[in-house]
Amino acid sequence: MRKTLIVTNDFPPRPGGIQAFLHNMALRMDSGRLVVYASTWKRSREGIEATAAFDADQPFTVVRDRTTMLLPTPAVTRRAVGLLREHGCASVWFGAAAPLGLMAPALRRAGAGRLVATTHGHEAGWAQLPAARGLLRRIGQSTDTMTYLGEYTRSRIAAALTPEAAGRMVQLPPGVDEKTFHPRSGGDEVRARLGLADRPVVVCVSRLVPRKGQDTLIRAMPRILAAEPDAVLLVVGGGPYGSDLRRLARETGVADSVRFTGAVPWEELPAHYGAGDVFAMPCRTRRGGLDVEGLGIVYLEASATGLPVVAGDSGGAPDAVLDGETGWVVRGGVPEEAADRIVALLQDAGLRRRMGERGRQWVEEKWRWDLLAQRLEELL
Repeated sequence: MRKTLIVTNDFPPRPGGIQAFLHNMALRMDSGRLVVYASTWKRSREGIEATAAFDADQPFTVVRDRTTMLLPTPAVTRRAVGLLREHGCASVWFGAAAPLGLMAPALRRAGAGRLVATTHGHEAGWAQLPAARGLLRRIGQSTDTMTYLGEYTRSRIAAALTPEAAGRMVQLPPGVDEKTFHPRSGGDEVRARLGLADRPVVVCVSRLVPRKGQDTLIRAMPRILAAEPDAVLLVVGGGPYGSDLRRLARETGVADSVRFTGAVPWEELPAHYGAGDVFAMPCRTRRGGLDVEGLGIVYLEASATGLPVVAGDSGGAPDAVLDGETGWVVRGGVPEEAADRIVALLQDAGLRRRMGERGRQWVEEKWRWDLLAQRLEELL
């Protein structure tokens, strides 16, 4: 029986978009033909217990390395080769190409017939650094295909590969569970609980880090409130930028119109999307292109929920929006542009409905998990 070995640092219960991507793909594969080799989330007692409980609940085999970060060292490579042989795996999927894809030659020699390496936003950053470009080139030469999220990441990464390896790249973005994210996801209950039942709500669901642009939304709020005095910005998520954002809201004088939920359990996220009238995350590129949005699955989850979206222009974020149809793309870090688009949507219920319906339709046509998991199965 042909089995697949997934080698990754990015797997739940460690939180994050890549982690959710891999887990959702794994759940849609034949569990009897799947083995996951992953790092440990945390070495604390709490982290170890959470990881053990998560792994025990999975329908496939999960093998954890003791380290919290897998690197392509001789020891890790030997362990991966051992798992490949022990479980009779004929194919390997590197959940993130860099740097674990450097183990590909050893796994090939051990009997792997197909090697697929998935790229995300950070590989696009690697492609700009001379030493890292060389490593990406080696990964491209030693795997059967490297996948990419969208045109932005493809063009950046392909420039670091040989022409032959670049020609073998295949698009494999994350998907959306359209049965979980939908217009009747429970938003009214969240609005009622937060006291927002009759207020226009701009919602942003994301980790609180500078690239995501929550600060741009806070700076946009005075302009939004001038047009829509009852509007409120609902910031959903946790992260290291939270205290800075709260201070910025106070300094900008809009603290009464900004609500921070903190981290929200995954199962409650659909309802928090549904609490909004407009979804906005005006992400921007930072650090000279090294800190960039790979795609922005949150825009697609918002579209599946029936919301129009306002996205930033960082990296591959525009790939998740049909500009002018499912929402708009604005320059990241420009509060005036974000504010003007948000106001236009808040003041036009018909426009919100048309963009939300088009977004829902687009997700069902192109971004469903089952369609993308089938593509991965074919690659493997």
